[in-house]
Amino acid sequence: MSNQRRFQAPKGTRDFLPEDMAIRRHIETAWRETSTRHGFEEIEGPTFEHLGLYTVKSGEGIVSELFSFRREGGRDDYALRPEFTPTLARMVAARGPGLPRPVKWFAVPTHYRAERPQRGRLREFVQWNVDMLGLDSPTADAEVLATGISALEALGLDPSMVTVRISHRDAVALGLESLGVSSESMTSAFELLDRRDKMPPEVFAEKASALGLDDDGLSDFDRLARTRRSIRGDLADLASESGVAAEAFAPLEGLRDALVDAGLADWCEWDLGIVRGLAYYTGSVFEVHESGGRERAIAGGGRYDGLVELMGGPPTSAVGFGMGDVVLGLVLEDRGLLEEVRPAPPRVFVLSAGEDADRPAHRLLAELRRAGIHARRSYKTTRNVGKLLGEASRAGATRAVILGSELGEGRVQLKDLVSGEQELVPLDEVVRMISGSESANG
Repeated sequence: MSNQRRFQAPKGTRDFLPEDMAIRRHIETAWRETSTRHGFEEIEGPTFEHLGLYTVKSGEGIVSELFSFRREGGRDDYALRPEFTPTLARMVAARGPGLPRPVKWFAVPTHYRAERPQRGRLREFVQWNVDMLGLDSPTADAEVLATGISALEALGLDPSMVTVRISHRDAVALGLESLGVSSESMTSAFELLDRRDKMPPEVFAEKASALGLDDDGLSDFDRLARTRRSIRGDLADLASESGVAAEAFAPLEGLRDALVDAGLADWCEWDLGIVRGLAYYTGSVFEVHESGGRERAIAGGGRYDGLVELMGGPPTSAVGFGMGDVVLGLVLEDRGLLEEVRPAPPRVFVLSAGEDADRPAHRLLAELRRAGIHARRSYKTTRNVGKLLGEASRAGATRAVILGSELGEGRVQLKDLVSGEQELVPLDEVVRMISGSESANG
């Protein structure tokens, strides 16, 4: 009886096989190319930070959501990063006012959260972070959002599939005050709004009643939480539908104009129930949701104007978002937008069809790769050329070099696997011929 133990990946993590890695790189490529096109530069930070970086704003309660640890014999507590914004704020604070403004940075780091894994939420995930700091204008919010939307477009999504839901914490706070929510209960009210879609209506009503509202106040609170309108509409209509005084929505005017000017109106709507749970958000907030409502938010973000200063830096306006690969991957898969994503196929497949072909095949493969050509070979040697060609086709190669009986004459068969055409060519001309055809096709 074997005493060997079979290991599996830890719960909430993923193994990436070649086909999985192709999808991940497909998504990351869209993120990176879009970021660069919009003028953002890539950064990275440490995988773990001092625990205090996360508790300084969110409080000690966040520790239960983190993978935290202390080095044996050490005094400092650390945590694997659950998000990137605190790291970015720390980096900007360290550079101080000498950093050219505005700062336009992006990152594609791995994050870790010690939470119960469920669909769309894992303990380890990749997240695209896009941030713009030092520009206190709604155009910064629009530019950040335009970057995220451009990546979604590049991946095949459109406004019929996803919606950017936008709100403003100051406007919502004014609305809640008008309903009778006290300043002491405002944080609880925000947390309830943030979780409204994750609980049954009766549970929402029960928790809302704890805010000290009467029956009319509860009804108005529920109406506010579920108010959505196109950003093209008049803000007075938004005020009328939500029951909130029109002046509360003054902060949205500039943001609306910036989004319309950026050509994003078809993607966006006001949603007064969006407040984002993290305590460091200070103004506009937004989430990206797929239209069917089956998944968690694809992305989320907003303004966090006080975070850099909290980290010891100068007062700095800031806006950004995070977009994880888990939910996005589920949405793309459900829409059939990943069916053609495959590992990169070889351009050439080298086949050994003769008894003395193994070493020449190895040398030819090396020459092809030195020439910058993606080439693979069959590690089988057989005279059954059809079987070898089948292997080349399954790999996705467009050409095959067959080293067979003609090898003694210094010649090989060069076969086009797309057209089926085949010709006998000198072995020492193969690399030049394939390189030349690739240059012509390029």
